[in-house]
Amino acid sequence: MGDDDRTGSEELLTRRFSLRRPTPADVDTIHRIHRDPEACAHNPGDMLASRPEAEDLYRRWDSHWREHGFGYWVIRPRTADEQAASLGFCGLKVMSLAGREVLNLFYRLDPVAWGDGVATEVATTVVEWASVRLRGRPIVARVRPDNVASATVAVRAGLHRAPHLDTDGEDGLDRIFTRGWPDEPSSPFRHR
Repeated sequence: MGDDDRTGSEELLTRRFSLRRPTPADVDTIHRIHRDPEACAHNPGDMLASRPEAEDLYRRWDSHWREHGFGYWVIRPRTADEQAASLGFCGLKVMSLAGREVLNLFYRLDPVAWGDGVATEVATTVVEWASVRLRGRPIVARVRPDNVASATVAVRAGLHRAPHLDTDGEDGLDRIFTRGWPDEPSSPFRHR
């Protein structure tokens, strides 16, 4: 889905998971995961206290989808029935970093899904999708220094540590991982 295709209906499939655009029916899942102190331990500023806050977050996610044709996807097991709980979210958001427009890679899972390779599998799929469908746009992951699991996911998804881009985020220092940043050896933007 490129900039000219803003339908936002694309579903991504991995070996084990289906990623689809959130709908209003996902507000309860947004609330459940974003009010979990363990799920938001490294980003306490993302904690939600109420369902209306989850509704507002859904509206912002939906607005991003409408504007850009992509955003955060809901993660569900491919074999799940309609009653099975969603495992979390993974996707991309347009933002600015060091004066450049970038695609921020986001993944947040229900802690019950941790440790089974879910984040790596879905983040890798999202990065590969963006590398083809949103070619030429740098992808970044912002990771707290003590969030070793998140840093591991970023690297396994194909991003590289870029300490020169580290910056203060809402909840403290963001260590930056990139793919396609102009000074990376394999970047299509690299100056020769």
